[in-house]
Amino acid sequence: MPDLDLSKFEKKIILRNIEHKDIDELIALQQICFPHMEPWTREHLRSHLAIFPEGQFCVEYDGKIIGSCSSLLINFDEYDDNHSWEQITANGYITNHDPTGLDLYGIEVMVHPDYRRMKIGRRLYDARKALAKEMNLKSILIGGRIPNYHLYAKEMSPREYVNEVMNRNIFDPVLTFQMMNGFVLNRINNRYLKDDKDSLTYATLMEWHNIDYQPVEKRSFRTSLPVRISVVQYMMKKIDSFEEFATQCEYFVEVGSTYKSDFVVFPEIFTTQLLSFLDEKIPSQAVRKLSTFTEDYIRLFTDMAVKYDINIIAGSHFVEEDHNIYNIAYLFRRDGTIEKQYKLHITPNERKWWGVQPGNEISVFDTDCGKIAILICYDIQFPELSRIVTDLGANIIFIPFCTDDRQAYLRVRYCAQARAVENQVYTVIAGTVGNLTHTVNMDIQYAQSAIFTPSDFTFPRDGIAHECNPNIEQMIVGDVDLELLRRIRHSGSVLQLKDRRSDLFEVKLKGLAPEMEKAIDHNIDHEESG
Repeated sequence: MPDLDLSKFEKKIILRNIEHKDIDELIALQQICFPHMEPWTREHLRSHLAIFPEGQFCVEYDGKIIGSCSSLLINFDEYDDNHSWEQITANGYITNHDPTGLDLYGIEVMVHPDYRRMKIGRRLYDARKALAKEMNLKSILIGGRIPNYHLYAKEMSPREYVNEVMNRNIFDPVLTFQMMNGFVLNRINNRYLKDDKDSLTYATLMEWHNIDYQPVEKRSFRTSLPVRISVVQYMMKKIDSFEEFATQCEYFVEVGSTYKSDFVVFPEIFTTQLLSFLDEKIPSQAVRKLSTFTEDYIRLFTDMAVKYDINIIAGSHFVEEDHNIYNIAYLFRRDGTIEKQYKLHITPNERKWWGVQPGNEISVFDTDCGKIAILICYDIQFPELSRIVTDLGANIIFIPFCTDDRQAYLRVRYCAQARAVENQVYTVIAGTVGNLTHTVNMDIQYAQSAIFTPSDFTFPRDGIAHECNPNIEQMIVGDVDLELLRRIRHSGSVLQLKDRRSDLFEVKLKGLAPEMEKAIDHNIDHEESG
């Protein structure tokens, strides 16, 4: 099997600022989303881009715009609480935008009906929240439609309807979504949007408070930069089809997305569970049969990363390339792009039973949560690799692993914790548990998956942010703070990256591309200079 072209599986999803070239497409999209309401004019959208381009976002999927949102800055205390949409938007032109305003007011969100189960709305709301934090704004306000109210208007008042929705007795596609995204109700406005017949012109004034907001003169550093990680301790048990495997994986991805995780992490070679229904007892032949599922595996996780708006470290999988078998970990970004990391150090067991070959490249990957690296199981036991990826900018090292007994597991755990201390990074280990009773060389598993931190006063006492119970199927969800990491690298009790004696020793990767050498040198200089 030749080296797989990952580009044919990628489904590119991009969140970006709106540009002038998008205007006609946005007008057409609005007519699809709100067929009974007056759409934007070109003059409206040109005005938005001329006045506040940073506040206008869209989501593009395979080259097609499928969602967008618009906003402006105001000081809300200058407006009447019972305002209308026309008043708050200057009739849609946002000429009342105040560059010194402390509140972001959202004036529209739209998502194409065919893509409304792909977390597009959440991506747009998250973009607004990120902008509010970046600009140090107090809050985000929105006049929210209640489009299902017309179905209940004969039975209840707007206040009663909103109460029922808030109590989860009635579903409203807009209000329910806003509550799920952290917005709270301030009041109900009447005659808010005159052509909103479904809401009978009523709207809820909703607000999201930026808890990081501080007056500019008092703010000396970012308070936090959290990244939420879901770690899957995966149960290996007999299954009967790839579809059954996919169902199990999707359950964990959906749970991670429900908890608004940025990453979900699966274990090393957990796809060997597929061997439980393949009729092949010779291990070296079994892995080649397993590799025939590579395209199905890639499609599955690409689709889930986009659908659930989450970055997936999809464990690792045996792949046949040029007649060789490699153990490859894949990163499926939530924007639809894919990366891969080969296992670099092969255990005697892998060579003996499966004939696995080592890869030759070490990578650091850019994500929407900063730079990360993936070191597969045995690779974490070689400290040079962790130092290299740290020097290339990685703040989190993900370690999918698969071990059969406690001492093998402890080698991975102890080394992962040591790498977190040595390099002042977060390390995340995710392993398999359970038994595959009829699969040669995968019959028993041992794991206690965890998220590890550096060892200093600002972190948990034992350097363990979160951990599973040993040897049961479980998922843990935990936050790590990249801002905290940045601070301890400059002012911690000890400064391993700053204090290393680069005048006496250095760790270098052979055959490193010049741009990677420059990146390492820059990061080393940055850490040592403070």
